[in-house]
Amino acid sequence: MSSVWERLEPLLERVSTPARYIGCELGSVRPPHDPANVAWLLIYPDTYEIGLPNQGLQILYEILNERPDAEAERAYTPWPDLASEMRRCGLPLFSVDTHRPAREFDVLAFTLAAELTYTNVLETLDLAGLEVRSSRRAGDDPLVLAGGHCAFNPEPMAPFVDAFVLGDGEEVVGEITEVLAAAKAEGAPREQKLRLLADISGVYVPSLYRDVWEGGRLVGVFPVVEGVPDRVEKRTIADLAEWPYPRRQLVPLTEVVHDRLNVEVFRGCTRGCRFCQAGMITRPVRERPASQVLEMVTDGLARTGHDEVALTSLSTADYSGIEGVVSEVVGCGNVTVSLPSLRVDAFTVGIASEIQRARRTGLTFAPEAGTWRLRRVINKLITNEDLFGAVEAAFSQGWRRMKLYFLVGLPTETDEDTRAIGELAAACVEIGRRYVRSPSVTVSVGGFVPKPHTPFQWFGQNTVGELRRKLSLVRDAARGRRGVEVKWHDPEATLVEGLLSRGDRRVADVIEDVWRAGGVFQEWSEYFRLDRWEAAAARHAVSIDEIVHRHRPEEEVFPWDHISAGLHRDFLWQDWRDALCEVGLPDCRWTPCYDCGACTGYGVEHVVASTTPPAGGSQGTGQDLTRGEELPASVPVRILAKASIRGGAGDREGAEG
Repeated sequence: MSSVWERLEPLLERVSTPARYIGCELGSVRPPHDPANVAWLLIYPDTYEIGLPNQGLQILYEILNERPDAEAERAYTPWPDLASEMRRCGLPLFSVDTHRPAREFDVLAFTLAAELTYTNVLETLDLAGLEVRSSRRAGDDPLVLAGGHCAFNPEPMAPFVDAFVLGDGEEVVGEITEVLAAAKAEGAPREQKLRLLADISGVYVPSLYRDVWEGGRLVGVFPVVEGVPDRVEKRTIADLAEWPYPRRQLVPLTEVVHDRLNVEVFRGCTRGCRFCQAGMITRPVRERPASQVLEMVTDGLARTGHDEVALTSLSTADYSGIEGVVSEVVGCGNVTVSLPSLRVDAFTVGIASEIQRARRTGLTFAPEAGTWRLRRVINKLITNEDLFGAVEAAFSQGWRRMKLYFLVGLPTETDEDTRAIGELAAACVEIGRRYVRSPSVTVSVGGFVPKPHTPFQWFGQNTVGELRRKLSLVRDAARGRRGVEVKWHDPEATLVEGLLSRGDRRVADVIEDVWRAGGVFQEWSEYFRLDRWEAAAARHAVSIDEIVHRHRPEEEVFPWDHISAGLHRDFLWQDWRDALCEVGLPDCRWTPCYDCGACTGYGVEHVVASTTPPAGGSQGTGQDLTRGEELPASVPVRILAKASIRGGAGDREGAEG
């Protein structure tokens, strides 16, 4: 096995944060190299600080290294200072575990968690010494795979990736390993390996498909090889308890974004928020047994030395018996518990009380919309009463600061909806003044990007100018409100996210053009430049306006229609019509099945410990949803406008847009 360490080490004194490239973290492995094994290099296309805490990568790293026929190492995209030194010295991309050159691996597997990292994928491939286009790679080059939520619209990256893996990776990486190990032993050519991968459920090989256009509109993406599926289905593990990973969480050498023990308590979410792609594509809900959660926490704390535990999921407060679990985790010692994904309607005084027994962590709630009317449109069925109850629970237990997250640019949004964001924040501060001195609320505002496989995939995204105008409304509404601070996401970056999330194969030319012009680390404001994207789109005759801002008719073919997350298209369309009618749809965990397709299509079902909703909350509990916008009488703010209620599952049949 070769190593580039001797060539790398002299460069580290000339770059920022050299600890990014050293490896040797607690929990890492240095697998022995066996030529018969399938060697995976798992790559997160961003910095070490962003990529190391990624749970998906750590889970696959451990599962693969437990197999007798596989070995797995990690890599992250080098920061531009080291990338420049590497190109100057001819040093190739390397793994951080053994500093082995990337080209010596059989598979380079990328995690696609955010669209703005796409140019980093090309940067990383180029540093590895590979052609960025899969069609130009040599027969003995590593295969390039990609997975993650962004893989559910693979087309903008299709020319660069040999195969996409859709859905949960725990089982399918083993099947891929077996196929590639056999092919390697036989000396199979690259084309044969790709054909074999296409036979694995959940694997999409884009070179075996082509996009067909007619009159400027996409007709579809169709197989060009006999025997490959017309539609590629995602993979779903039925029982999370069978996969208690990571068992050996990595302990970073330098500060990272989430420097704590992370334990996934459940996967999937059926709250039905119509803007949320993660909630749609990860269905159904699969809870981990409480006993296993506690075992993973206890073992993890003892092994890593962390004093903070994050219980992770898409909506952790929905976990059955969450108060009891938090109480037992806090009982493990002087441990801080953080719940990164909190729904306000499930956050109770009991949870707040348990969390604050150790050390208070930051609290972020996500009402998403300023008015109850708009929250019904997006199916975030939390009432003002829910929000104020959660805020009061937190302030009453001693919290002084919290963050509220909102989106602007949502379907049917009015200026009144937007201004209400500032008023809600001011009302929360007023509640805090009853309990603590100088309470504060930070309002974080992002621009809405309609994502594939959601009911809002037919909606045209707001323009940069419109998003800026709405942000101004929020700032104006918050101006002069003591204790309220407003922060926002750059609308120009939101525009590019929209281009990449709903684009087709033509957008690949734009991505490559931006990368060749120096556009790396596009999630970092110091490197993002919209003019590069606009110029590249113009050069390749790709209309950003058509892809991003245009409303789609019902019958339009999407670039991702040959990819299945299990959801029936007619369910999504009906949900979109319900949104326009402000019809809410309760959580199907505690109501009859809506036949969205996520369970029935794969023969799986929800795995929950309780058949009743967690304490508190409005959604699915049978509470009265006709009074969603009331404010506490003692809060001195303007009463928000009331909207009529047509919500409820029983109204779906007759919904009209």
